[in-house]
Amino acid sequence: MQPINILVTLDENYMPQLSVMLTSLYINNPGEKFNIYLIHRGISKNRLSGTEKTMEKFGYGFFPILVDEKYFQDIPTGKLYPQEMYYRLCAQKLLPEDLDKIIYLDPDLLIINPLRPLWDMDMGGNIFAAAAHTGKTDISNSVNKLRLGTATKYYNSGVLLINLPMARREVNPEEIFRFAKTHSRELILPDQDILNVLYGNKILEINDFIWNYDARNYSSYLLRSGGTADADWVMRNTAILHFCGKSKPWKDVYRHRFGLLYKHYMQIALRLFTN
Repeated sequence: MQPINILVTLDENYMPQLSVMLTSLYINNPGEKFNIYLIHRGISKNRLSGTEKTMEKFGYGFFPILVDEKYFQDIPTGKLYPQEMYYRLCAQKLLPEDLDKIIYLDPDLLIINPLRPLWDMDMGGNIFAAAAHTGKTDISNSVNKLRLGTATKYYNSGVLLINLPMARREVNPEEIFRFAKTHSRELILPDQDILNVLYGNKILEINDFIWNYDARNYSSYLLRSGGTADADWVMRNTAILHFCGKSKPWKDVYRHRFGLLYKHYMQIALRLFTN
């Protein structure tokens, strides 16, 4: 089978979370081969070397790609939204040209079931496949459509299946940079807002219950499913648990579901990435 290509874009501060995500990927995708592409602007060789050694033990390819940060220096960034968030939207320009498909993953998530069904998905001529987080009602989608002047659902950028040949033809980094600068005061989640405004009509919707489960919203998922999607259902069916928002399970105070599950993988990652 063709190896599955995974893209991550982060700085050195998120390397511990990357190790947890990759550990969960390895444990819950037995027998799969992955190629991990890490786009960054200055992670130390020592940190990269440790990850590379563990990826070798996993049998995965590991390909760090150093970006010239001057290329992105004029776009709006902030403490919560660093330059790295734009790399996923420009991945087609930064990745090797022989790649035709890749799955982008935020580091603040767990893979708890196989990713192969997402990888094999027919994208139907779309550039991206992504999930929308609707919550108990569709209010969040309606608010974001009104705020951004869009007609499509508001898609989360934390998990993206990317059709790279189409992206190379239709996604222009200069257009992204112009939009970011022109609308800097209006953007709340900059990369996500830009994804929806510029490319919302080229996104295939995927099921957030399976492919981008927002761990903050357990009660909403349970309600939307008529009581079916309880914790046992999630463990059997959900592939990607996403710890969205400011509250994170690796911090001292975390009040949402699946925090103990995350800490379980933290302990395993600590052993795998330090031995």
